[in-house]
Amino acid sequence: MRTELVSIPTPTHPLDGAYYTPDGPSRGAAMYCHGNQMNFYVCAARFLAPHMTALGYEYLAFNRRGHDSVSTYNSRDCVGGAYQTVAEGIEDNDLAAKYLADKGFKNPIVIGHSNGGVLASEHVVRHPETRALILLSAHAGGNRLTNPRAARNFSINDQTDEQIKEAEALMAAGKPRQLMLIPAWWWVISARTFLDRLANAPDLVENAKRIRCPVLFIRGDQEPKENYPAERFKENCPGPCEVAIIPNCDHFYVGAEDRVAKTVTDWLVQRMG
Repeated sequence: MRTELVSIPTPTHPLDGAYYTPDGPSRGAAMYCHGNQMNFYVCAARFLAPHMTALGYEYLAFNRRGHDSVSTYNSRDCVGGAYQTVAEGIEDNDLAAKYLADKGFKNPIVIGHSNGGVLASEHVVRHPETRALILLSAHAGGNRLTNPRAARNFSINDQTDEQIKEAEALMAAGKPRQLMLIPAWWWVISARTFLDRLANAPDLVENAKRIRCPVLFIRGDQEPKENYPAERFKENCPGPCEVAIIPNCDHFYVGAEDRVAKTVTDWLVQRMG
């Protein structure tokens, strides 16, 4: 396996990442979409790389502009997960797919973890020619202001109404980038992004109705199925969809990395040959 650090241009700052290539011939490519406040060098973004390249796939793990919580990029202006909008996250996935297309890999396999899984489902809805979709503990998403199911048991504390009022007041005062402290929900987030994530996240189960490519949905047995609705996704999915529940496994797959990787690679061998 060979590894190259890459930067993918965007209208603002680049998407940095790692591009992994197999030692032998390539049979295709996959792109990995990380979750909120994460990045290209943790969790499955990292541990799947040797397994994917062993199967002959080139593997792109990249930072979307919403990586980590708060960061900087060649300036004192703050960037990161506390500032990214849903629309920017969707655009970042399109730019990553274009990067692979420019390398000759159209319609890559799309892999998404947590909120990255929600955005991955949106990408596949918009690009139905996608070869396959792998959802790793994808969150239900949806409008948490109007859909109680989307918000149920989510890690928003019981002060949400007050926090919404605070965010709206900051927006009205012309301070969309003002940071708010939100214990147990990303901890720190800008007023604009807080309201955006509540209202504009794609609805995972609704998206399932429009996805026809093969899907693997993995969830750890320590994760609540209401938040990570693999079974409901499968019920709504008109195409082939397999659900795998990994025993003794949390949301970040700590200690279960090899089992998750084997589940992914076994499924790919079965589906892709």
